[in-house]
Amino acid sequence: MSATWYECKVKYRKLDEASGKQKVKTEPFLVDAISYTEAESRITEEMSVYLSDSEEIKITNIKVANYAEIHPFENSDRWFKSKVSLIAFDEESGKERKTNMYLLVQANDVKEAYDNTIGVMKGTMGDYTVPAISESPIVDVFPYFSGEEDEKQRLTEFTAIKDSLPVANELDEKLEMADVFAIEKE
Repeated sequence: MSATWYECKVKYRKLDEASGKQKVKTEPFLVDAISYTEAESRITEEMSVYLSDSEEIKITNIKVANYAEIHPFENSDRWFKSKVSLIAFDEESGKERKTNMYLLVQANDVKEAYDNTIGVMKGTMGDYTVPAISESPIVDVFPYFSGEEDEKQRLTEFTAIKDSLPVANELDEKLEMADVFAIEKE
């Protein structure tokens, strides 16, 4: 089961560490969801933990993020977008083909992000390069499942929602076929 990540831009009041005053900020967060509607609901729920009852948030934008994988690392406080080019040899044309994918990797600096990316890719069978790593504006990532054992109820709810959306399942299959076709076309 592959995750669909939604980047949600949220406008809210946040304590500015430099001045010590409350300032209105718009920051991007990432949530794992099945649809835009669920992404909106989840980000509202996740952000409510950080706000008092009188404070409100405004969701200014939601879009599907183009991350193939998300990799959190302990003792890291920033997120980095790693561009990984998978290299394949096309026997028909005799040329190398590169297919790019993006990973969101947690680290403290660019060097650590590079090391974490290499660590994540260690088990990859094919050749690859890491042509770019840049700091991401993503403030925090909220996965649907955190790996905690007490999430059986959440898994049951997730499965029920996913199974109740036949259009989403058909769309997922069509998108997967389009990806395969696009890769073959390159």
